[in-house]
Amino acid sequence: MPLTDRIAFDENAVRAEADAARDALTTAETSFEAERRIARRLGGRVEGDRALFGFWTPELLDQRVPSGDIFLEILSPLEPLDLTRAHQTVRFERAWVPVIREEAHCFTAVTGIRAGSRETIGDFYALAWRDAEDQWHRILDPLAMSLPFGAMAPAELYDVAAMQAGRGDTAYFEALRGNAPHKFGPPGNILQIHAPTATAGGTLASLTRHYQRLAERVARDLPLEPADQLFLGYDAVQLLPVEPTTVYETGPDFWQEQDGDSDAVEVSLLRPDTTNWGYDIVISGMSTVNPVLLESGRPDELIDLISVLHNFPSKPKKLVLDVVFGHSDNQGLDALNSHFFAGPNMYGQNLDYQNPAVRAILLEMQRRKVDFGADGVRVDGAQDFKWWDSAAQVLRHDDDFLQEMADIEQEVAGTRYRPWFIFEDGRPWPDEDWELSSDYRAVITAQRDDDVFQWGPLTFAHNTPFLYTFWLSKFWRIREMLDVGANWISGTSNHDTLRRGTQVNPKLNVNTRLGRTRMEILDKAYDNPAVHVLTYVALPGVPMDFLNAMARASWGFIRNQDDRYGVKVVAEEAISLKWQVDEYSYSVPANFRRLKELGFETREELARFMEFLPALVEVTEYDLEEIARLLSKAEPPLAGPEFTVVNLKRIARAWMDDMHDYCNVSNSLPSLDGEQAAFCLATRNFRRARPWLRDNYGPKDHFDYLHPVSGRTVFTSLRHGPDGEQVFSVAHMEGKPTDEIDPLTLPVPGIKGTGWRLALRTPSIGGDYTGGPITLKDSMALVYTRAPG
Repeated sequence: MPLTDRIAFDENAVRAEADAARDALTTAETSFEAERRIARRLGGRVEGDRALFGFWTPELLDQRVPSGDIFLEILSPLEPLDLTRAHQTVRFERAWVPVIREEAHCFTAVTGIRAGSRETIGDFYALAWRDAEDQWHRILDPLAMSLPFGAMAPAELYDVAAMQAGRGDTAYFEALRGNAPHKFGPPGNILQIHAPTATAGGTLASLTRHYQRLAERVARDLPLEPADQLFLGYDAVQLLPVEPTTVYETGPDFWQEQDGDSDAVEVSLLRPDTTNWGYDIVISGMSTVNPVLLESGRPDELIDLISVLHNFPSKPKKLVLDVVFGHSDNQGLDALNSHFFAGPNMYGQNLDYQNPAVRAILLEMQRRKVDFGADGVRVDGAQDFKWWDSAAQVLRHDDDFLQEMADIEQEVAGTRYRPWFIFEDGRPWPDEDWELSSDYRAVITAQRDDDVFQWGPLTFAHNTPFLYTFWLSKFWRIREMLDVGANWISGTSNHDTLRRGTQVNPKLNVNTRLGRTRMEILDKAYDNPAVHVLTYVALPGVPMDFLNAMARASWGFIRNQDDRYGVKVVAEEAISLKWQVDEYSYSVPANFRRLKELGFETREELARFMEFLPALVEVTEYDLEEIARLLSKAEPPLAGPEFTVVNLKRIARAWMDDMHDYCNVSNSLPSLDGEQAAFCLATRNFRRARPWLRDNYGPKDHFDYLHPVSGRTVFTSLRHGPDGEQVFSVAHMEGKPTDEIDPLTLPVPGIKGTGWRLALRTPSIGGDYTGGPITLKDSMALVYTRAPG
């Protein structure tokens, strides 16, 4: 049946939507509350046999566009559309539906439109308007729930109710139902995961299958290999952002219209394939899932993963979403109207949080996203939520907005709840003195809830435990953690750390006792058994590990969409080649195949090019023509293709794509150390069995380092549980070996007496040690427990 015969404009329904918006604007106490009520009606939603659509369109008022020139554009595929194909050309039938405008909002309602589901691809839509010269312009839906071709393309109408009805964890939520909304508290610990590098498949579906396999093995009590242990012993999984990111700066577009008329259009469709760490977002589309992560192209894959985690045998695992609302990439200017933005910043664009409609839409995006079923939310860069107070002429942090984020009530499977919240906030970062002046408690003290968490000082950004004196130089921060760290996220490995030496000069004072090569040093620095004891046994807070660190895989802020500055980014990342890629790794045929095809057949050849590139970027002030000319004159000639601006950009793209493949955790699984994996799992389980270790230190607890230092840093900790259990740990963090010592005779107040039991020992100590004198070396640690009485 032709699209125009299938669909119909539902005037009564759309007038009800417009009337509701008018009522909100008239009766709400504030304009912000009015916009929050209206925001619930924005986007495309399915209600029974009709679909309702709402858009915030202040740009139409700016352009003085008459209502008769504004339509909902519906695009329905005339032939089968396969979201798993890399490329296809599909002809779409097009129809135009009138809208009713209420101030800066446009509404319409349609019957007969096809909604997407797990089994069915729905019709696509956008708002369209016609200018005085009969040129058409699109307004995309920033609150879309399905974007198979990214945030820069028309959205797919999606049946969210059907998606929710098919979830497999309804019993999990029903068990939490009560008269008041359930409030989630903190988990015992967190595993942070970048989905594209977590499994060989690189999708949410492949990660789901991995957890399904683990659940089956745990349920059947089958033997666990190191690759299994890597994912176990965690109460929660935190995904790096899963929202749509930027697209290729200069194309190709994933949705490219080739020819058409008012009734039909032929579209070249590419399956989105960008490489990104997840933080280069455009704000538009934050309610749904990045299509790059979807094996099937269906957002149901996120619910599938959440359901598997919630149904995990023995104990459900929580899911924490990482959301980025503090800034937008400059590409956001192409996806959203200008009223969303308050001017440029170091990332791209500031958002106008003081605009009531923008504020309401951002909160509504968050509500819809978390309604996928997340138990917690981590807010990226909370120090970036700022607004300019023109009266006082100062830049203020918008802590009220952060509180509004934490106050949002979710509803899944009929259960109302409020998620647990983490804020990354290092204010006054990026001020030069931020490492000294940030107390990492600005959000904690500003919020009404006592269960708001922040990233702690050892977790935030520039943690470099592969350098000598790191641990003793950070002792003042550790002392703070003992007193106020209960609501901090702890640990040293995360997506944001200088994990792989990027920007760290290898000529600095590197802790060579950690390994023979730079790669070994970094591997052990961020998967260090002594650090695990410090994090899981000695320090309060909620420990978080990063999967790539625990697997001793690589990682970095890799993105392949940047055309203008891509070469500059690679020049800045060039030093990481010295840290994370050795000759053997480069020589593996499957590794760095794109760079090899460009002529960099050996690591030595690539390393020589990478020595030239950063220097030339600096001296030419990033003049690509001049850089290409100078590279061509190097003697002896450099390996690689002919050096032109075009080929420099090809090299940059190849570097990003090759590094992304190289970072995949599946590459590291065969070489996992079984003893290390088993020890880390035992340490996590030790902490999970003692949730009181999250609390701040009490009057009887003790933490210090051995005096005198004598060329090494050895931490000691004594903690007391509510049932009287004592936990004592000694951890050699760095430096020379100790003399032979008996840990239980160290001058630590409270450890005298008998009854101590050795609970944990790091793998290098060996299983034959059961107590008594020992020489502790770098990264060795011991944990003892003593029962009450």
